[in-house]
Amino acid sequence: MHVIYGGTFDPVHHGHLRLALEISDRLGVEYVSLVPCHIPPHRGQTGASSSQRLELLRLAVAKEPQLRIDDRELAREGASYTADTLRQLRAELGPDEPLVMVVGTDAFAGFDRWREWQQIPELAHVVIVRRPGPALDPSGEPARLLAERGVAGVEALHSRPCGAFLELDPPLLDISATGIRERIGDGRSPRYLMPDPVWWEIRRQGLYGACPDGNF
Repeated sequence: MHVIYGGTFDPVHHGHLRLALEISDRLGVEYVSLVPCHIPPHRGQTGASSSQRLELLRLAVAKEPQLRIDDRELAREGASYTADTLRQLRAELGPDEPLVMVVGTDAFAGFDRWREWQQIPELAHVVIVRRPGPALDPSGEPARLLAERGVAGVEALHSRPCGAFLELDPPLLDISATGIRERIGDGRSPRYLMPDPVWWEIRRQGLYGACPDGNF
């Protein structure tokens, strides 16, 4: 089974990394692929460039065998669309290999606004990570999909290549990339919210408003 966890990772932090490890353990897979997007279609400009975010990710996952990086979206022009990535992966994996994409409930709430969202269940399974916040609108398309295609356990993901929706409730670290960017911009240290090598590199490059010669 091949599992991808996409996002802007702007910047990557321990919340991202710990969740990816939890997913790897829960689904019983050797590793999870982190897929940084090039241009996010549903948000404004990122605080760091694609190449900078990729560099920070590489520092974050160094020597961690359960986490790998798939940078295919950075090689494509324009906005990064999940359906395009899944089609490419399905062509590489073949028709029978289970393919899983991981998404939080906040993003899944707008699933029916994604480009070609109807095609996604025909390409992959969807694992929805429960996050704090409002529940899904019971009359909305995401809730209907979950009711129709929801499965009770991980075994269903291993038994077929695509089409199942599974909710998971792993322990989450209350860390946000937005909060980290704001903290750095305010001149406050984000240390211990992210791996030290990531923070040192942010400081070295002066990303997110960090002072390169700061001592925090």
